[in-house]
Amino acid sequence: MRQAGRSLPEYRELRGQGSLLDAVRDPAIAIEATCQPVRRYGVDAAILFSDIMVPLAATGFDVEIEPGKGPIVSNPIRTSSDLGRLRPFDPADAPYLTETVRGVVAELGVPLIGFAGAPFTLASYLVEGGPSRDHVRTKALMHTDEKTWFALCDYLAETTVTALRSQIEAGASAIQLFDSWSGTLSPPDYEHFALPSTKRIFEEIASFGVPRIIFGVGTGELLELMATSGAEVLGVDWRVPLDRAAGRVGPQIALQGNLDPALCVAGYEPAATAARLVLAAGKKAAAHIFNLGHGVLPETDPEVLRGLVELVHATSVDQRPGAR
Repeated sequence: MRQAGRSLPEYRELRGQGSLLDAVRDPAIAIEATCQPVRRYGVDAAILFSDIMVPLAATGFDVEIEPGKGPIVSNPIRTSSDLGRLRPFDPADAPYLTETVRGVVAELGVPLIGFAGAPFTLASYLVEGGPSRDHVRTKALMHTDEKTWFALCDYLAETTVTALRSQIEAGASAIQLFDSWSGTLSPPDYEHFALPSTKRIFEEIASFGVPRIIFGVGTGELLELMATSGAEVLGVDWRVPLDRAAGRVGPQIALQGNLDPALCVAGYEPAATAARLVLAAGKKAAAHIFNLGHGVLPETDPEVLRGLVELVHATSVDQRPGAR
């Protein structure tokens, strides 16, 4: 998952006290942060060290990532008049992003997963001004001013497509779309207000032929709809057993997940017991990529994660020649 190495002491030493966005803007730091968990754990893919707010910050939004809080936008989007502040994203606005992708691809022998934010989640930050429990302002805008809402989503879809294309062209082997807050929506609202822009993104990058992954938190009731987004892989958080998720999404969609990250903090034995259950449930899916059900918690013991990787490699054998 995103920031997979943030429990590592070498990651904390690398980052120091600087801001996350400053670290992302320094390719030397971002390349090293991307590679560290691959070296430590021997995982089968790397996830780009970046943040979903990077393209928006690069176009001039005053965005800061506050530790323990998340993205804070100082001048939120609230009315149609605010749309005039939107400027198209150009990869030249964030040259460090593609430089990092190229550097990681040159250094590592495993695939790199690039990523970006889905329009609903990005819009929720821009409208709320930061993380929110209830997304009141976002939902109010959706239901009272659809024209402004869909104009904002169109802009964010275009921004995301551009960001993902640049990562793929720089060498990313797959992409993941994070719709972290979509689980706050009812199925009808997700289908009407969020899914169309997500479908547009996947349609516009389909010609690149790379695997497309979508992930959200608390999306158990949205899985059937998310399976229609155009993604080949659906990330599932720890709240829904993978065998149930497989029954909801059908035989054509691979699943990714979904060990509860908190169990990694509890220690190896609880994590390993739960991981075996995840692997067993994952056999019901068309294919299964073992992962956590959300990001690595900073207080996780790296040795627990190393043990989990070894467990998964030992117990889930891919029968294709040269694969595991």
